[in-house]
Amino acid sequence: MSLVDVLLGWFRRGTVESLGGLDPTTTRVIVGLGNPGPEYIDTRHNMGFRCVDLIAKRHGVAWQDKTSSLGGLVAVVPREGGALVLAKPQTYMNRSGTAVRHLLEFLKVEPSRVLVVYDEMDLPFGTLRLRERGSAGTHNGMRSVIKSLETEDIPRLRIGIGQSSPGEATSHVLGEFVDEEREAVEALLTRAADAATDWAELGATVAMNRYNNM
Repeated sequence: MSLVDVLLGWFRRGTVESLGGLDPTTTRVIVGLGNPGPEYIDTRHNMGFRCVDLIAKRHGVAWQDKTSSLGGLVAVVPREGGALVLAKPQTYMNRSGTAVRHLLEFLKVEPSRVLVVYDEMDLPFGTLRLRERGSAGTHNGMRSVIKSLETEDIPRLRIGIGQSSPGEATSHVLGEFVDEEREAVEALLTRAADAATDWAELGATVAMNRYNNM
């Protein structure tokens, strides 16, 4: 029986061991930022959630509710080289860092092995930007993550949602895409999921070269 077969057996049973027994040196983590609740599902601010949802769907893995202990939902994808942990903090966007810190402490994973995926108002709609480190810019969710982990050396994938009109930033990010944008949004999410997966499988350099210029 291969390692992947063993891991799949754990994950499908949803046991604690499937999350607690992972090797921190080979585990990779992808965290999608967003807001919990049905009223936020299709908003621009939930592109991070939708990206990791797509990755989980591709691999046929279920979300485990670890909100009480780790502050969010978690899914685990088996890989030959080490597990891929997906996460969706349920602490609301501006307090995302607390959940990310708890998860990384539990997994004993270094911040350099986590990719944070989120919407970026300062990028044109449809643009992807993957970086290995940097400031949070104007994004409150990423600002919370940096503050909680006490480092800017955190890989991140920003998904461009386009700039708002002056004074309308909140309504812009909490608004839904209009009908004529929806097809483009699905294509954007597909590319974002591809980029995040390539980061985990092939490394940051390959992923940046493939997707930062698209």
